[in-house]
Amino acid sequence: MQPVPTKARRLSEFVAAISLCSLVLLAATLGPADAAGCSFEPQGEGRVAAVIDARSFRLDDGREVRLAGIEPVASDSANRTSALSAIIAGKQVSLSGEDDTPDRYGRQLAFVFLEGSEIPLQALLLAQGEALVSGTLTNKDCALILSKAEAEAREAKRGTWANSSAIKNAESSGDILAGIGRFTLVEGKVLSVRQAGATTYLNFGRNWTRDFAVTISRRVVPAVEAAGIVLKSLENRRIRVRGWVEARGGPRIEVLRVGQIELLGGN
Repeated sequence: MQPVPTKARRLSEFVAAISLCSLVLLAATLGPADAAGCSFEPQGEGRVAAVIDARSFRLDDGREVRLAGIEPVASDSANRTSALSAIIAGKQVSLSGEDDTPDRYGRQLAFVFLEGSEIPLQALLLAQGEALVSGTLTNKDCALILSKAEAEAREAKRGTWANSSAIKNAESSGDILAGIGRFTLVEGKVLSVRQAGATTYLNFGRNWTRDFAVTISRRVVPAVEAAGIVLKSLENRRIRVRGWVEARGGPRIEVLRVGQIELLGGN
């Protein structure tokens, strides 16, 4: 008599099947030149001994690795961990990155590749809708790879994108405030651009004590303008912004990297 699969095992098998499908689709979407975009300096290799959370794991030599360039989606933590486990548990992986200095928790920030694959693990999770692009990468080629993978999942409504509220409406302040402390995507029309001291505000409403706004410090403005975005020109433009939601009167997202702002078509 065959044993009845447990719920956890069924979930793992389902995620593994989706992972394989996503890998095939992603390989078709990304050409060879794209795949090479996240090839930074080698940081070693090893076998995955344990998955710690939705974007970090431990190698058999004791090193802890955190996936660079992505943020986990706001959903059930066990399911997110299962998605990562189904892809890499017990697998041989190689690491690369711009800097191998551990973060304050002792984790190595890296791009991760399964043995024999040129597509980073980050892109696979994004293509499944199990992660979001962080917008913090300075390497344009690698940022493009991750953005393509996220867009592919969004168009196919996979994972988090199956939920219509995956992107918050800038006019719905209460909905945004419900995600305080979470990495969130917000989309809407910029009504005004104002500067107060060393901070520029992209205002999506007329009541600064209640409505959503994006803040950009003076030190970040040169990088934004170097990317071809003139802040004043954003008035009456639709944009998508990603970042951590804070409450400062109304809901706020602080832009620290130009990759957090995405210009959208139409007014």
